[in-house]
Amino acid sequence: MAENIHGLSQAEAEKRLKRDGLNEVPEPKYNFWKEFASKLWNLSAWILEGALILEFALGKRVQALFVLGTLLFAAWNGASKKKQSRKVLDSISHKLTPTVAVERDGKWIKISSKQLVVGDLISLQRGDVVSADVKILEGQMSFDESSITGESEAVKKKINETAYAGTTVMEGHGLALVTATGKNSRSGKTINLINNSAAPGHLQQLLTKIIYYLCLLDGVLTAIIVIAYFIKGGTVIGFINDKLAFLAMMFIASIPVAMPSTFALSNSFEATRLSKEGVLTADLTGIQDAANLNLLLLDKTGTITENKTAVASWKNFSDLDDSQLLELTAAATNQRNQSIIDAALNEFILSKGLKVEEAEDFTPFTSNTGYSMAEINGHNIKLGSFKQLSLIDQNAENVIKDVDFEAGRSVALLIDDKLAGVFILKDKVRHDSKQALQELKKRGIRTIMLTGDNQRTAAAVAKEVDLAGNVISIHDFNEETDVEHLAGIADVLPEDKLKMVKFFQKKGYIIGMTGDGVNDSPALKQAEVGIAVSNAADVAKRSSKMVLLDDGLTSIVKILDAGHRVYQRMTTWSLTKLARTAELTMIMTFGYLFFNYIPLALNAMVIYTVMNNMVTMMIGTDRTHITYEPENWDMGRLAKIAFSLAAGWTVLGIAFVSYLTMHGWSHGTISTMVYVYLVLSAMLIVLITRTKKYFWQDYPSKLVGIVQICDVLLTFILALFGLAMTKISIQNLLITIVVALIVAVVIDLLYKPIMENK
Repeated sequence: MAENIHGLSQAEAEKRLKRDGLNEVPEPKYNFWKEFASKLWNLSAWILEGALILEFALGKRVQALFVLGTLLFAAWNGASKKKQSRKVLDSISHKLTPTVAVERDGKWIKISSKQLVVGDLISLQRGDVVSADVKILEGQMSFDESSITGESEAVKKKINETAYAGTTVMEGHGLALVTATGKNSRSGKTINLINNSAAPGHLQQLLTKIIYYLCLLDGVLTAIIVIAYFIKGGTVIGFINDKLAFLAMMFIASIPVAMPSTFALSNSFEATRLSKEGVLTADLTGIQDAANLNLLLLDKTGTITENKTAVASWKNFSDLDDSQLLELTAAATNQRNQSIIDAALNEFILSKGLKVEEAEDFTPFTSNTGYSMAEINGHNIKLGSFKQLSLIDQNAENVIKDVDFEAGRSVALLIDDKLAGVFILKDKVRHDSKQALQELKKRGIRTIMLTGDNQRTAAAVAKEVDLAGNVISIHDFNEETDVEHLAGIADVLPEDKLKMVKFFQKKGYIIGMTGDGVNDSPALKQAEVGIAVSNAADVAKRSSKMVLLDDGLTSIVKILDAGHRVYQRMTTWSLTKLARTAELTMIMTFGYLFFNYIPLALNAMVIYTVMNNMVTMMIGTDRTHITYEPENWDMGRLAKIAFSLAAGWTVLGIAFVSYLTMHGWSHGTISTMVYVYLVLSAMLIVLITRTKKYFWQDYPSKLVGIVQICDVLLTFILALFGLAMTKISIQNLLITIVVALIVAVVIDLLYKPIMENK
């Protein structure tokens, strides 16, 4: 039947494309106000809304307006950053559009799925994501229709039945006719490979623990103030009038309003950067988890070696002459959707001046069978793995004694179930592989090569790229395998990869993995950093978190760099937020315990909170340094470092307040000086925690620096002119600046050894 089925001409296809439009349905436009409203309905928003009601009830109108402003700003900022992230991912998703094998002008070509039109003849095979509604014309296939029905069990389709856009070919192959595209298809949308609803990564999960630490600290210190107030003879009415509003503001100052924005900004920033460097981000968690990656499972073909294979040598074991045997070989290659091996064999055959005839009946290669099969001129042809085909021809092992399997990848040929030939194909090692593998080793990442080739071939490639360690067969791989001295695993079938990813994860590794095939998809999805290579099947791309546009390992190093940059920025954010909040609450608490008043005016605390959020939000764009070892998120340890930093600033800050109190400075003046001290300490803590050098030896990004300078200048103006606080003299301002700088230098000198290992 295949010879009677033909596709459109290119001219007719272009005419229909102009009439019907691209095979896509624009996604609903981002609704800013809907997103804004959603930001007013979460835990942080509820705390702010509760505080807003409390401040109004207590008659604190100015503070209530501030809380309202904070609430609206958090919602607006969150919606804005979500819009920015959406824009970044949408721009990347266009580059992830699947390609489709289609017949135009009598020739099979691959085009973007967006260019499909009604009437196109397309070829489908296992792993393809159907890009339009189609009618099955040839072949029996089963489809995963969970994307439109919710049912996970594969659905078998017969000739003349319809397969729908968005479904995936799970088994079989065949031809199909496009019947509906774009908005006219049943799904009414294009295939979108960006998984916007993915589960949070390790980093995002750990960052949420910060809220727990902050609430715990605030709860303890609030209890101390409440108990001390009543011990000192305070009344319930006095507490409500004098202290309740202040304690509410202290909790508000602790809420990490800028955390979602900083997180989204940093990830989007790196996703945009990677897209310009040949790496598309399908899931933002892949970037952040890259910093923790410590084991990389690498496919040999297309990653370590070039994505081009050529016939290096071959042997004819049949009674046919070479030309006849090669022409029969060509019939068993896939002419519609050529694999790397199909292309190499066809190129070799055509170079001999021979023709490639289409088989009378053809069954493509699958990993289940290990070979493709064709019927032509009365012969049954099987082409594929020697290991699988030798099970059919029991005499094959006796025939191949002169074949050097170590020279490259072997492809065996059976004619009428008798071994007729063996081709040795060789993948050329990429010029950058050796250097890139050394760079990965330098970064503390263990690399294990995976290949379907035999052990000798795999060992030869490993030696060529200086992969140190043993290369074993998958059949020898077990719980007792010495992973520390493992360079490669041979004879790997795609379905083995998921077991291996789970095995190494059970051992405690954070796994990165490259893959391209249909059966690689579960392993790519399971790995923390699943990476689909440039020629990967559509379903493999959809299952991965990162998609490479270029072959080779260099792009993987870029992913690691991006992960480390996100890690460093969010480490700075975590340390800064914890340290500044702890410092503020401890100075307020101990100031009240020691001096019987809270050494910071309520209005000043309001302004301080606003300034802190502006700076921390910009940390997502900060300059960073790349570390050369996998990172390990330990929030407990980070909390200890942050609280130690806060303790230093608090002890010296209380000493400063004590000196001012004992030498006659008024409470109002002290309050303003403490406000200036807190703002300066907040800016200096950012500078201290963002680098492993002394803070005066490095500088932040332009955006972070500008916001810090603006905050400091505004602080000086408010203090000198007495706006929303008690006015202080230039002399008092200079005293506060000098004290803050001395404290920063002392703390940095003491904590630099700790920060080098953060």
